[in-house]
Amino acid sequence: MANYVIGDVQGCLDSLLKLLDKVQFNPQLDELWFAGDLVNRGPKSRDTLRFVKSLGKRAHAVLGNHDLHLLALWCNSGRSHESDTIAEVVNAPDGQELIDWLRSQPLALRLPNVNHTLHNALLTHAGILAQWSFSDAVQLSGEVQQMLAGPEWKTFMAELYGNKPNRWDPTLEGFDRLRLIVNVFTRMRMVRDDGKIDFKYKLEPADAPPDLKPWFDTPREFANEGPIVFGHWSTLGALKNKAGYCLDTGCVWGGQLTALRLEDDAIIQVEAVEPPLPAIP
Repeated sequence: MANYVIGDVQGCLDSLLKLLDKVQFNPQLDELWFAGDLVNRGPKSRDTLRFVKSLGKRAHAVLGNHDLHLLALWCNSGRSHESDTIAEVVNAPDGQELIDWLRSQPLALRLPNVNHTLHNALLTHAGILAQWSFSDAVQLSGEVQQMLAGPEWKTFMAELYGNKPNRWDPTLEGFDRLRLIVNVFTRMRMVRDDGKIDFKYKLEPADAPPDLKPWFDTPREFANEGPIVFGHWSTLGALKNKAGYCLDTGCVWGGQLTALRLEDDAIIQVEAVEPPLPAIP
């Protein structure tokens, strides 16, 4: 049995199948852990969701910003973009089933302890704040997951978008609290010294303004916890970082699709099968 954590697929199903063939994935024994953004911009969002969902308990996923974008569009909230390729999910005969499966997924997951190097690792799409313990992260993920699974989830999706509040306060309540939690887990890259999150800068940290730094360069208050495995940042330029691993290697942009095997820290990659998008993220 092996556990593979896979970076942003974004509807690139053919690349995913190529990667699974390379690792000789056995759906009876192995388990897959997806770092979010299963859908959008790539050509096969619907079939990617169908495939991952079909794996049942052998597949686990955290939500990414593109997954939430799909949920918002299903609810007629948010704005569609020229690069979107998720209308096929909305219009699919099994669309409701796929949406219900997607909105049942969490924002943070603890990875299995199968390796002393990756012991007590946490999986999320973008990252976590320095003042959150892993237990905090799982609890806060649960707050959003409960909302998404409940009767008011469409109301929440209408309130999802926005960059405020942009600094964590444990006394936050209501949609402001949930919006910030979602933004941290699915959109965050850079933070300021005063703890405010910047949602605009998307390129390499080395080129960032001096008042911005990657979230993982902020000293963690729970420094003895395990590594964090995430995606979301295809321009980061390195897999290994102070937090742990970033597995988004820009498959949808003509890069690679990357898997991290938890048992031995092995990195497995395949070149993208799909034609690259003619733009940068």
